[in-house]
Amino acid sequence: MPLARSLSMTSLNGLPQWEDEDLPVEDLLLFEISWEVTNKVGGIYTVIQTKAKTTADEWGENYFLIGPYFEQNVKTQVEFCEPPNPAVKKAMDTMKSQGCQVFFGRWLIEGSPYVLLFDIGSAAWNLDKWKGEFWEVSNIGIPFHDREANDAVIFGSLTAWFLKELSCQFDDKPSVIAHFHEWQAGVGLILSRSQKLPVATIFTTHATLLGRYLCAASIDFYNNLDHFDIDKEAGERQIYHRYCMERASVHCAHVFTTVSQITATEAEHMLKKSPDVVTPNGLNIKKFSAMHEFQNLHSMYKARIQEFIRGHFYGHLDFNLDKTLFFFIAGRYEFSNKGADMFLEALSRLNFLLRVHKTDVTVVVFFIMPAKTNNFNVETLKGQAVRKQLWDTAQSVKEKFGRKLYNALLKGEIPDLNKILDRDDITIMKRAIFSTQRHSLPPVTTHNMIDDSNDPILNTIRRIGLFNNRTDRVKVILHPEFLSSTSPLLPLDYEEFVRGCHLGVFPSYYEPWGYTPAECTVMGIPSVTTNLSGFGCFMQEHVADPAAYGIYIVDRRFRSPDESCNQLTQFLYGFCQQNRRQRIIQRNRTERLSDLLDWRYLGRYYMHARHLALSRTFPDKFEMELSAPPKTEGFRFPRPSSVPPSPSASQHSSPHHSEAEDEDEDERYDEDEEAERDRQNIKSPFTLGALPQGKKKQHGEYRN
Repeated sequence: MPLARSLSMTSLNGLPQWEDEDLPVEDLLLFEISWEVTNKVGGIYTVIQTKAKTTADEWGENYFLIGPYFEQNVKTQVEFCEPPNPAVKKAMDTMKSQGCQVFFGRWLIEGSPYVLLFDIGSAAWNLDKWKGEFWEVSNIGIPFHDREANDAVIFGSLTAWFLKELSCQFDDKPSVIAHFHEWQAGVGLILSRSQKLPVATIFTTHATLLGRYLCAASIDFYNNLDHFDIDKEAGERQIYHRYCMERASVHCAHVFTTVSQITATEAEHMLKKSPDVVTPNGLNIKKFSAMHEFQNLHSMYKARIQEFIRGHFYGHLDFNLDKTLFFFIAGRYEFSNKGADMFLEALSRLNFLLRVHKTDVTVVVFFIMPAKTNNFNVETLKGQAVRKQLWDTAQSVKEKFGRKLYNALLKGEIPDLNKILDRDDITIMKRAIFSTQRHSLPPVTTHNMIDDSNDPILNTIRRIGLFNNRTDRVKVILHPEFLSSTSPLLPLDYEEFVRGCHLGVFPSYYEPWGYTPAECTVMGIPSVTTNLSGFGCFMQEHVADPAAYGIYIVDRRFRSPDESCNQLTQFLYGFCQQNRRQRIIQRNRTERLSDLLDWRYLGRYYMHARHLALSRTFPDKFEMELSAPPKTEGFRFPRPSSVPPSPSASQHSSPHHSEAEDEDEDERYDEDEEAERDRQNIKSPFTLGALPQGKKKQHGEYRN
């Protein structure tokens, strides 16, 4: 038996290194397989898209993505080209010769990775045969009416076929790593293992199927993980075959990973296997050359949101926009899973607190959650038209006023301000004022909902009575569509909208990772998350005092719903008590946490999973020292020195605090000093730390 190659994390380009050079590094090919390659369905698309640059930098021309071919997506996202690798080209030609349409090109995203796309429709005539083969291998039957599962069988069979054609060309040399994402891609993994292909396989679940279904049914999920009859629950929800596909994929893979520790616990009970590696989700972090550029963007986009508010609340604009805070929640319309139920209850309590304390702060809350609508709300469109008309009137009067003033000054006269506006001008302005009169309250939704009587958000708003009354200090706006810069109502993209808001609120009950608060963080916007989300657990692990850095973590795991709601209310009320300077300081701190979420840092976990898969698949060729996956000790952000040690003292007891308190804070806050200390808590990407002199580094040893 040949000597095993010892894998080491000290690779220069991300590819495994070993002692013996008989097997060149360049022979290894990495394939990532997902239904969401070039095909946006959910959050997995974001994971693959943002991770592509880091992985392409590591693997270069040896990195390929495999996904389904959809013409409407490919037209705008893929540039076709010939495969540079002769083995890949030969495997594709073999499949094409047997009637399957296979496309190859570069995905036009950052990193420009190669993509291999299978046309599911062109191979659909094989469905019955492939379902039969899948049954023989796994004893899993796929109902004819479940189109998504049928597509998964076709996609998986094509993937396994391609990997077989590819691996046959390498004479049993270990040359292929295949990383499968979610159950839709899992059939390919199961078939590859059943055919004993020389392929190192990894399976990542981003959320368990049954977990999502159970949480959506408002079941006390986390306190009953030990008590569920898994087969019965899956069968009652008519997803038993999908569940079996997912579970088989998990147990067939050489390495099983999940995206967070909370999902790892869930997978242990739902899928009956603990993950080998936890691979947190990251983002591509783009730093601005000017340190405070993101603050300028906040001011610019906040002004755009304020323009929308002026139109939406015309006739009821009796609050000061300079003292108005914008909160928002966004994501799939999963009322309980995303925490919209708790958020609305907390808003009702916040409204009471703000009214009782007679504060001059107003909170406008946006719900950006797509639902079924038939058009824009007429009253909402009218509001924007009235605002534009008032703006045009003011501009014409201003121009006339300015011309008269200019002429008077040219003559060396001080104009009589009582005569500078004539009767016509006064009449125009009075008509403009009368046009803003309104006999109804500002609408709580911007669109006509198709089934508004059964809409859970609108029904909760009716129950708690947040109807945008003049006396309400919390105003609510449901925008049941994704944001777009071409919208006639709120012409902003999602990223621009987030930058213009003050706080993102995501009190999720079921959130395996949570990209929405992560996106807020990298844009320097504080957010609320929970200890039931992967992101919240990750931040608790990395940051000593998350709230000081603008990450408010609601305890939904070990507290009752009412206690969690009270905690969320206190977070929101405490945020409302901050003055402008405190919010600016907090945004600076929040933005500095973005380094923690950079794929250049988090990519090490995927690297570990790949090395582990190689050592398990080819133990005679690759050897890896038994060591724990990469840890994060030494990356914990300390409590900022300018924050009082007691959490209760970190906020003012009253919104009317003294200037002496501000001056005292100015003395304690040194941004450059804080920023430098925070930077020292993040090591340079892929640098695993220098060993002290006299110590020899072992192969496979991870240093953080």
